[in-house]
Amino acid sequence: MDNRTTNEPALDLEALIGPLTELVAHAGAAILAVDRVAMSIDGKADGSPVTEADLAADRVIAEGLARLFPDIPTLSEERLHLACPPYPGHLFLIDPLDGTKEFVAGRHEFTVNIALVVGGVPVLGIVGAPDLGLIWRGLVGRGAERLEVGRGLRIASATPIRTRAMPCAGAPWIAAVSRSHGDARTEALIDARPGAVRMPLGSALKLCRVAEGGADLYPRLAPTCEWDIAAGQAVVVAAGGIVTDSLGAPLHYGGKRADFIVPEFIAWGDREAAARA
Repeated sequence: MDNRTTNEPALDLEALIGPLTELVAHAGAAILAVDRVAMSIDGKADGSPVTEADLAADRVIAEGLARLFPDIPTLSEERLHLACPPYPGHLFLIDPLDGTKEFVAGRHEFTVNIALVVGGVPVLGIVGAPDLGLIWRGLVGRGAERLEVGRGLRIASATPIRTRAMPCAGAPWIAAVSRSHGDARTEALIDARPGAVRMPLGSALKLCRVAEGGADLYPRLAPTCEWDIAAGQAVVVAAGGIVTDSLGAPLHYGGKRADFIVPEFIAWGDREAAARA
């Protein structure tokens, strides 16, 4: 993996959306082609699982990006050993199968995530949920949409999406929360808002629910990895929301931290509510 500098030429970001959407759809198909009952499952150094499906999706994405965009460096969760941080310019940040635990458990809540990061900021994100037949995609400054994927990976419909305003005082609001990971700080933040309704979900689907107005926020005040949330952040921001740390500061991607860890974040559907928090 080769780094690039901030002197890279400007990209036609809109022209990237179609090819990247197709790549996410094909990676999703590769995941669904794997027999979950018979597949091999290995453990990583951090104890998280990696399956044949993770590796199959990663191969599809790696080959596709090398063919389509050979001059843009890539960083995948499954090829972390090849990383050469930091990445000050353009970077594709990839999680080929986000929610491996959900996938292994036989649930539908796993995604394929591809983000384009420019100068440390996710500007374009594609999140595919192959078992649900859905893809969310967003280009910051241009909007976001949800796609339904039909037979033969054909896009059956496209619906523009927007985040929603935080409910008025006294009305219940919805917090998307992890089905597989919990932490005391996040629970305390939610408990401090009486009447909050928790929406447990796996993978980047939590960010997608915020982006389409199905949840008001998604707090995670515990560490996660850049590839888990970069694509979802781009979709949320493109749909009108914002993603910050607990103090309201922006997140930075591309290996400013050598371990690619995001210490904490909150995704807000309502920017004004985030400013008042």
